[in-house]
Amino acid sequence: MSKQVLQLEPDSELHFKGPFNDVVTSHLKLSNPTDKRICFKVKTTAPKRYCVRPNSGILEPKQAVQVAVMLQPFEYDPTEKNKHKFMVQTMIAPDGDVNQDTVWRDANPESLMDSKLRCVFEMPTEAAPQNNLDVSTSHGDEKGAAPKGECAPKSPKASNLEADLKKATEECRRLREEVASLRQENAALKEDGLRQRMLQTAATSETVTSHAAPETTSQMTHRTKEMSMAHPSGVSPLMLTLFAFVMVVTGMLVGKWLF
Repeated sequence: MSKQVLQLEPDSELHFKGPFNDVVTSHLKLSNPTDKRICFKVKTTAPKRYCVRPNSGILEPKQAVQVAVMLQPFEYDPTEKNKHKFMVQTMIAPDGDVNQDTVWRDANPESLMDSKLRCVFEMPTEAAPQNNLDVSTSHGDEKGAAPKGECAPKSPKASNLEADLKKATEECRRLREEVASLRQENAALKEDGLRQRMLQTAATSETVTSHAAPETTSQMTHRTKEMSMAHPSGVSPLMLTLFAFVMVVTGMLVGKWLF
């Protein structure tokens, strides 16, 4: 294993300052003081916990690159021992075009150089949730507890919420009363309409009856006159038919007797 040719800043530890409920970024500067092109690659023992940009590349002579190491959010436990580490692996780049996938696979292990860095988590005292709780508790102790039988003053938000709730309740009660009133008016209108229809039906029936009686009497009188004119003697059609038949038979007998 060759000696590392790149210069690392920092060279041994990467510090991450909490709180850790969001992404925390630590920067690593890689400098190439040589006259050769250097391939580099950044590895970690906890790849699921970190995002590294860039995590590999080629550093030109006398150039430097800033690597961002981003720690993903997690629940910080101060009693948990941190064992996360990073390794910067380098090698002198071959001449010509370099394929990052094959150059590391085909590299001679003796030509590889590496540097290791330890991760350090720092939680500020004022940012710790327990400390915030302690501070608020201490302030409460200094002010003293409220006397028994006395309620703590309501916050403006709680008062506004109660006022809005009361207003909404009154509005609901008013709407229910309006609905009940509209239902009563609707029922009264339906009853009045039914009464009007019944009266109209009764009036129409009486009108039809008064017009129909004289017409029926006149029709009966006309029919009686027609019958009296058709049969002035009061003889029924059946009697006339029988009389004609007798006359025919009598004529036939007389004719037969004469001839």
